[in-house]
Amino acid sequence: MKHRGRHRRRRRGRALRASLAGTALALTAAATLISTSQAAGSPTPGALSSITSPDELRRLQLRETLTDGTGLRTLTTKTGGAVDVEEVLRSANHTMRGEGDCFGAEKNSLPVEPVAARAYCWEPGDAVDDRWVPRSVTTSRNNQVIAAGWTHTGAGSDTPGGHPTRAGGPGVGAPDEEGLARVAFVDASDPANLKYRWVLLVVPTADGQDFEGLRSRLGGMAWYDDKLIVTARGPESRGRRDDSLYVFDLARFLRADVTDSEVIGKAGDGWSAHHYRYALPAIAAYSPPAGGGCDARDNDGVPCLGSLSLDRTSTPPTVVASERFRPGREEPARVWRYALDLTSDRTGLLTTTGRESSAVATEAYQTEATGVRGVLAHQGDWYVDQAAEKPDGHGTLWRQDEDGAQVAKCAETEADEKAGLRSYACWGRHTASLSYSPETGELWTLTDPIPERVLYAVKLKDVDGTLD
Repeated sequence: MKHRGRHRRRRRGRALRASLAGTALALTAAATLISTSQAAGSPTPGALSSITSPDELRRLQLRETLTDGTGLRTLTTKTGGAVDVEEVLRSANHTMRGEGDCFGAEKNSLPVEPVAARAYCWEPGDAVDDRWVPRSVTTSRNNQVIAAGWTHTGAGSDTPGGHPTRAGGPGVGAPDEEGLARVAFVDASDPANLKYRWVLLVVPTADGQDFEGLRSRLGGMAWYDDKLIVTARGPESRGRRDDSLYVFDLARFLRADVTDSEVIGKAGDGWSAHHYRYALPAIAAYSPPAGGGCDARDNDGVPCLGSLSLDRTSTPPTVVASERFRPGREEPARVWRYALDLTSDRTGLLTTTGRESSAVATEAYQTEATGVRGVLAHQGDWYVDQAAEKPDGHGTLWRQDEDGAQVAKCAETEADEKAGLRSYACWGRHTASLSYSPETGELWTLTDPIPERVLYAVKLKDVDGTLD
């Protein structure tokens, strides 16, 4: 997993470049100006720092809670039987716009260097809907399906507050929508014609007789085999949150036969998923030990879950997570990974140990990058998406390991190009989440603000080819 030979070659290469650079500086006082004032975050986060302390690693543990299998089967039967992702895609009823049909503001969110291999924009109604915000992206192994997670902001809700979104009977008013989570399942089998269908994420009740909406800000997603893993931000109490990972079975979508109702769950003689045709129930959850919660104020305690992605190149495959902080906090972030279980009846769940079925981090680091928006691990390298220093600026995509950090340099604007100014702010604007597709070698991400919502892919080899 460490690729030591490659690291030694990088060190020798860096030593040679340093020697040549020193010679050049000795010969002339002139040097190319790198505008660090325009770089996202600090000039460089340097090398990753390995976390090995047992106490620090213990803060990364998550306790597993499985949905009752009997209750889940009961619920599936009551709603008419399970539906798979193929059926969901066959009913796709929304069309994405190709890059040529994207608005200028949407295309302005694309990276400067490297350029996007392809880009898509959402149907106009979703592109400007301030009630829902895109937060995360992941792809199936063959890149035929893209899943994008969106969170309800609370705008337009009849009832403000942080209460669970529960089912209601006939005549019950609209439930509080804030924090509801939905996923756009995008049929990407034809790159020239992407279509998608919305699915509501739900949690079954303990007795299997009903379900309620999952209230979550989806900071990250990972798709392995037939499992979808998402990060869920819980309510805050005294500075702490109950963040969790939820796992969903992509072979077990539930049908909602009542599509003209705000209700979530049992609706009269039928089932409703807040106007959506399908609901996807959670089959497992992973959270900090009881009473612990996470702390988004600094990087000393239990970390709050930020982004999430899948690393297929590790053995076994792992999900990779990054730490999330409160807005405005400039803290170095922790990044770490959990192993996925490969046994037949637990494929796609996290590997657990002990009587409490705890998932432990198999590798953990601290990056000096601040404002981390997404993280991806691939063949021993860690790609860290750092938010822009300026509100309207481009972000920075670092490649880090235990030896150092590399990054692309570019002229962010035409004026910078004419002045010979280059910076590290080359990645997209307002990006959220990273996902790698091995079939096409593409690195996917999406952007969230109105009117700059775009879903795009960059070839990972192009990312690596621009790094200095």
